Amino acid sequence: MQEVTQNIYIDDQFPGVTLGVIVTPRGLIQIDSPPSPEDARTWRASLMSLGGGIDRVLVNMDAHPDRTLGARAMDCIVIAHEKTANIFRTRPSTFKAQGEETGADWESIPGLGSVRWALPEISFSDQMSLHWGNSPVLLEHHPGPSHGSIWVHLPEEKILFVGDTVMKNQPPFLAGSNLKAWLESLNELLDSTYKGYTFISSRGGIVTNTIIKNQYDFLKHVSDKLNKITTKKPNPATVEKLVTSMLTWFKAPAARQKQFAQRLRYGLLHYNARQYHPTNQSSED
Repeated sequence: MQEVTQNIYIDDQFPGVTLGVIVTPRGLIQIDSPPSPEDARTWRASLMSLGGGIDRVLVNMDAHPDRTLGARAMDCIVIAHEKTANIFRTRPSTFKAQGEETGADWESIPGLGSVRWALPEISFSDQMSLHWGNSPVLLEHHPGPSHGSIWVHLPEEKILFVGDTVMKNQPPFLAGSNLKAWLESLNELLDSTYKGYTFISSRGGIVTNTIIKNQYDFLKHVSDKLNKITTKKPNPATVEKLVTSMLTWFKAPAARQKQFAQRLRYGLLHYNARQYHPTNQSSED
């Protein structure tokens, strides 16, 4: 566990997600959970030594299984954006570890089996404030990676948890994204409003302005490429050519090249399908 500043910690020991926790006099504000319920219970037990009050809440940065599969094992109230909550309402109550390969990290975890989702019990539309200590914790809607993506903003401490808006040295999940909104969110992060802030990615921990700019440049490249093919259904050869070129943006270890290629392949096909058939429901998974 890494201390970002007093009473604010992150941890990246579990697959798929960088976890966060804010220790307050009222209790713990937990940000995301490990995808494995067993790991979630381990994480929950490790938080008992941090002190703070007795209350607990869990903030879902969006609906992606990598950060929500273990939420029930955290055994506390779950908060999410209303669009994230709506996604859970349309899902089957039990998750089964099978189906399409999306390039997500949960797919490499053995023995997941069936997992019951933890539905958000509190949701909001634009912004929500948690006053659990001397300084507020703001939950803010910033779509892009998904329609229900949020940031956790600590203005007095100048710390911003940005979820999947920025991902360090790995390709983003494109299937349920809104690239225009995503680019706008990244532009906002690069604005002088956040000068002096510490930015924390849900996949990679602390990120710099250079990493944020690289994320913007990559997504702009993806957007430009996809705008040229949205008027027709791309053939597999076209998609593979795009995947190969996009992988060169990341210094991925050899062991993850196949996974990252599948993440891009799945994302490109599903993103384009939504543009080609705009009336279809998009997948946030």
